[in-house]
Amino acid sequence: MEELTCGEEEEVVLIKKTGATSVIWTWFGFKESDVEQKNIICKLCRATIIAKRGNTTNLFHHLKMKHVLEYEDSQKLRPPPQMASQSSGKKKGAPAPTHQQTDIVKAFSKGTPYEKKNRRWIDITNAITLYLCKDMVPFLTVEKSGFQNMIKTLDPRYEVPSRKHFSQTEVPKLYDKVREQVKNELRSIKYYATTTDLWSSRTMEPYISLTVHFINDEWKLCSRCLQTSYFPEDHTGELISQGLKEALESWGLKEELQVCITTDNGANIVKAVEINGWTRLQCFGHRLHLAIERSVKDARVEHAIGKCKKIVSAFSYTWKRKREMANAQAELNLPPHRLVTETPTRWVSRQQMIQRLLEQEKAISQVLKADRKTRHLVPTWQDIDVLESMNKTLSPLLEFTDALSGEEYVSVSTVKPVLHLLNNTVLPLADDDIDTELTKDMKTAILKYLNEKYSDVATDDLLDMASLVDPRFRSSYIADDRREFIFTKAAAEIQALLETQAVSATESPPSHTHTGAAGEAQREPKRSKRSLGSFLKNASAQPGPAALTDREAIKIELKSYLQALDVEGEADPLEWWRLHQANFPRVASLAKKYLCIPATSAPSERAFSTSGNIVTCHRSALKPETVDKLVFLAKNLG
Repeated sequence: MEELTCGEEEEVVLIKKTGATSVIWTWFGFKESDVEQKNIICKLCRATIIAKRGNTTNLFHHLKMKHVLEYEDSQKLRPPPQMASQSSGKKKGAPAPTHQQTDIVKAFSKGTPYEKKNRRWIDITNAITLYLCKDMVPFLTVEKSGFQNMIKTLDPRYEVPSRKHFSQTEVPKLYDKVREQVKNELRSIKYYATTTDLWSSRTMEPYISLTVHFINDEWKLCSRCLQTSYFPEDHTGELISQGLKEALESWGLKEELQVCITTDNGANIVKAVEINGWTRLQCFGHRLHLAIERSVKDARVEHAIGKCKKIVSAFSYTWKRKREMANAQAELNLPPHRLVTETPTRWVSRQQMIQRLLEQEKAISQVLKADRKTRHLVPTWQDIDVLESMNKTLSPLLEFTDALSGEEYVSVSTVKPVLHLLNNTVLPLADDDIDTELTKDMKTAILKYLNEKYSDVATDDLLDMASLVDPRFRSSYIADDRREFIFTKAAAEIQALLETQAVSATESPPSHTHTGAAGEAQREPKRSKRSLGSFLKNASAQPGPAALTDREAIKIELKSYLQALDVEGEADPLEWWRLHQANFPRVASLAKKYLCIPATSAPSERAFSTSGNIVTCHRSALKPETVDKLVFLAKNLG
């Protein structure tokens, strides 16, 4: 590599390479005397660089090693690899590519915002609206810089509308769309059941919920949250009954098609259902909760539970005890579980609190004994005995509550089998050596309460009919002295269902007289004389022996259904009916009527859990109608 002398460096003027397109020639050139342009000279340091056949790699390398700042500038000015390969492929003197102008238009359009009528803008806006409603996200999210930066990265041409646009335009539009879809779905159902409950938000605004449950033509159990309506009136039975009636009317649901409504034991709710004359099923979860509450009315139990709560509090508000608890668990080889806090409205949480304390009793005692301020909280052997007795009695009941609270599978037909299991397997009194006196007292109190509350005749009939049309149980859990009665009742109901369906199928809208252009009524077509055969045909269709034949056919089908092959307990009864509907079409209509009933009012309570996730402390100013829309969308969006 040759270098010029100082005198030559001042006098020589370097010229650019002829026909050069690369940015590198900004820093390199040739002497004017070098006609063939063979000796490349750096304009910065006057060094001569070798570059065979016009290759610029060595030139960039020289800048990178000797002139770092200029090298960085050259990299900024270099075109992308694709454009560079296209330009390098062009021949000298070749015409410019015809698509060059199109690329410019495309590049310009990348920075042009979408119009609001653009399909892409509509799709992205709908996706954001779905995200806000389904995931219960505040409207303020769309105006936060992080969200807007994410959207801008995904699609630079999309401009996020304001939160006001989403709350006042997009969400109401989506609500109207989904509401119409649910309405269309409800038009085709033949029977349905409902659940309802009352709730107050964190701002103490009262709401009433209504959910509907039905089995569709594909034998799928469907659940729809219809509304979470603002209910500022006094919560009397009369006003609640009127509110529920108006709710059904607003959705086009006929009261006579409602099989049952499942509620808790609130006196105002019970009275409202009685006023409307609806069939009511008491929530199994609430009944079990009250049964357990009554069984623990004992001074020893109250003392043990009170100490249990104090222990949990002692570990909940100090990180030092939590740390010591973790060390004790590791030392004693106990699971690294945290203590459970009780929720007053859910007995399950109390049972979970007791189970966890018994599991961690050694670690708890070790930590509490080490601190003089908490030594009095160490559970005594009497406390442990009481808690173990409670745990032995209540632990088996946890699974039953969870199993009966679902809304995606059949639950009402399992109430009778569960009561049978509680009486004969789970809660029967054991020998003196196995059960303590406290355990026996609790078992007796729970069974007495449940059997008393479910001995109501109307409730018993409802549960027997539900278990009858469940192919897993059929008549297994119906009392022997009631089987013939339930069988006859089922046959009568099936016949009534078939007659109702026949009437609705043959009904046609009344014919109206049409008038012509002159105002004269158009003449009806002349009636032809009836033949003798038509009279005989009608005579054979008159009620009489045919009605008896229908009843006999129903009884034969019922007996065939009861004698069909046994079904496993884990089988899905709706799937069984989907496969065997053609074999027992009459009984299938009765199954679709009863198996849609939920055994608990948990669906309405879940709607209020969703409401609580929407009306948070940061969204406490939401209007009641907005809350209703957001809960409806969160529960019904797919």
